[in-house]
Amino acid sequence: MKDPKSNIAIYPGTFDPITNGHIDLVNRTLKIFSEVIVAVAPSQKKQPLFTVDERLALIRESIGHIEGARADAFSNLLVHYAEEKESAVIIRGLRVVSDFEFEFQLALMNRRLSENIETVFMMPSQDYTFLSSTLVKEVALFGGDVTGLVPEPVVNALKEKYKSRDRD
Repeated sequence: MKDPKSNIAIYPGTFDPITNGHIDLVNRTLKIFSEVIVAVAPSQKKQPLFTVDERLALIRESIGHIEGARADAFSNLLVHYAEEKESAVIIRGLRVVSDFEFEFQLALMNRRLSENIETVFMMPSQDYTFLSSTLVKEVALFGGDVTGLVPEPVVNALKEKYKSRDRD
């Protein structure tokens, strides 16, 4: 009998904001696993534009139509979160070669913390290999059109967020 833990994948990230590249990986993950949890992580290094609650809402609006995908947030070690969700798999996206070194270090640390959790590296469609949340925020900050790079709810949220900053 197949271990039910292997049917759930955790796709962690800050998702500040979620992009079409992230959604592409959600869809790719669901070709292999029956469920994927898009898990919003806190970030000590980054200063997110959106709160955790705002990011969760944007993710839910953006993936709500995708069967098997759901959003959640966590604030503990990723491997502990995966164990709580009965998942043995962490999904990590690799866009370019420069992503690999950092992601490899994370995967090895996670393996050291829990040898029951495996990391699966996935690549997005070539249409999204250049895309990052940071790049999207920078384009939006300076009034550039991010339509087609992020889901519509994110386009609107970025406009609203930067409009309110212009008033400050």
